[in-house]
This record gives sequence, structure tokens and C-alpha cells, in this order.
Amino acid sequence: MKKVILTGDRPTGRMHLGHYFGSLKNRVKLQDEYDTYILIADVQALTDNFEHPEKIRSNIREIALDYLAAGINPDKTHILIQSKIPEIAEMTVYLSNLVTVSRLFRNPTTKAEVAQKKHIFGNEGESITYGFLGYPVSQSADLTCFDCDICPVGDDQAPHLEQAREIVRKFNSIYGPTLKEPQTVLSTTPRIKGLDGNEKMGKSLGNAIYLADDEEAITKKIMGAITDTNKIKKDDPADPEKCMVYYYHKLIDNPNLATVCQECQKGSRGCVACKKELIKVMLEFLKPIQEKRHYYEQHPELVDKILNDGTQKARKKAQEVMKRVRKNMQIDYDFIDK
Repeated sequence: MKKVILTGDRPTGRMHLGHYFGSLKNRVKLQDEYDTYILIADVQALTDNFEHPEKIRSNIREIALDYLAAGINPDKTHILIQSKIPEIAEMTVYLSNLVTVSRLFRNPTTKAEVAQKKHIFGNEGESITYGFLGYPVSQSADLTCFDCDICPVGDDQAPHLEQAREIVRKFNSIYGPTLKEPQTVLSTTPRIKGLDGNEKMGKSLGNAIYLADDEEAITKKIMGAITDTNKIKKDDPADPEKCMVYYYHKLIDNPNLATVCQECQKGSRGCVACKKELIKVMLEFLKPIQEKRHYYEQHPELVDKILNDGTQKARKKAQEVMKRVRKNMQIDYDFIDK
């Protein structure tokens, strides 16, 4: 049997090039090698969007469209909606008994996210919610509900996975061998920089090219991209490594890359011309992705079926796991079921 791999995303907006090169491209490859589950984590998205549930709901199909457009094959991959698997919520409750509040507060990723969300949780995190603090427990439930063997993550999520492994070990020490301990596989893909030179392309930073962006949006964004600030005049030589336009030429593997680099260094290429070439190759790069996305946009009933089928198949797996969990926890009251 193939090993199980689980990944996922919070449906807080459409997906961009950072998602594509950071995870989607690799998921397309992995789906041929593993029994793959991709979780649309709507429950976890509510931890810091609890006052705006409409935002989460409206993005469920958007993120599914991006998955399918990028090449996720529903015949090979289970795409599931987290809130429609009640077994995950049940597992979360059981696992929450096995981790202390102080341990949750020590999680470095949680610390960093609390600091970033001062507008929600206050300067000292005085308004942090139970749900947000328990995010790693919820993530542990996701992994254990599907007997996950491997979870590929970026280095920022590695502390959550280590905490999940701790929780699994404690559970198994109390109730006997029951849950699989997921193995962490760190992504080898570096973070994709934003058009503004920021080390991270992000939804909230306004520096992203989305997979669904049209020509007008792409043109406007690329024309505003940061270039080498030392290049003042059109024919000044520049350092392509300090230019975000060149960065994206490399990212999407422009076949004319060597010429772009040489002309930039010699000063024979102006920034406007370079940006216009990037717009052209970017549109070509995104064309097959957007064509596939358009097909599914025209067939919403097919997207709904894919989500329903993936969720139902995933739930059967979660039900099997929970049956084992309840038995070992001695809360399998069969006489009630009968």
C-alpha cells in the first residue's frame, strides 16, 4: 500500500505563485507516489477570521479551482473540506487533553503569529482565543485522523509537526499503539519573494501574482515591480540579482534568461522593456493553468462533485481510525449504537 501524505491550505483567498512553487507543483508530483489527502482547512481558518465566516465560505471553491488548475488530479488525490469531517473535531477534543497550555504558548510558530496579529490579539496576546492557541492540536487531529505517514511543510510549520509527534507519542504511551506518528519532510523550495522585494509573497502584503490574475492585473503588478535602485537611466548597467523582474524571469524559467541577464548588466536593456517581456512570458506560463481553471469555472457542478467525493472518501478513512481510537480509549459503547 502507498504511504499516506496529507497537506492543506486555509481558504482565506486565491492562491498565488508562492503557493504554486512552494507547494502545489510538488503536490502534483507526489500524488503519483502517495495516497494523497489535501485538506481545505476552513475550521482552522476561522481561528483568526471568526468574525468573517463569509470570507472562508466564498473561498472554498476558489481554492479548489486553484488546486485543479495547477494539476491536482481528483482521481489520485482526495480533496476534502475539514468541517465536513466531524471525526477531526472529535479527535481534536481527545488530543487536547494531552498537551498543556504552557507548551502551546512555547510553540515558536504560535508566538510569531500572535506577534503578527496584534490587531486581533493585542500587544501582549491578551485577547488570544482558545481556538487559535490550540491550532497545533487541531493540526495533530488532521494528521492522525488519516493515518498520515508524511507531512511536507515549510520550516515555519515544523514546530506544529513536532508538537503533533509529541502528542501522538503521549497518546500511544497511555492507550497503547493507536495513532501513527507523522514524519516531517521540510520543503526544499525557498520562499518565493514578492514583487516588492519582500522575502515572502503573501495575500495580505499586496505583492503577489495570483494564478487567476488576468492580463490587466498582471501587467499592472509587473510594471510596478522593484528593480535595481542604482539604475537611474535607461542605459545604466544594473545588477540583475537586485531586480525582482529578473527574479521572476528566473522563477518561471524564461528561455531568454541569459540574454536578459547580459543586457541588464551591460545597460543595453531598459527596465520597461524587461518588464514587458516578463509580462509576455508570465502570461504564457499561466495560460495552461488558467485554461484549466476556466474549464472548471464553467462546470461548477463538477467541482462540487469532486469536493463531495473527496470528502466522503476521506471521512470513511477517518471513521475507521476513530473506531480504533474509541476502542483503545475504552469509550466504544457499542450497546448505545445498537
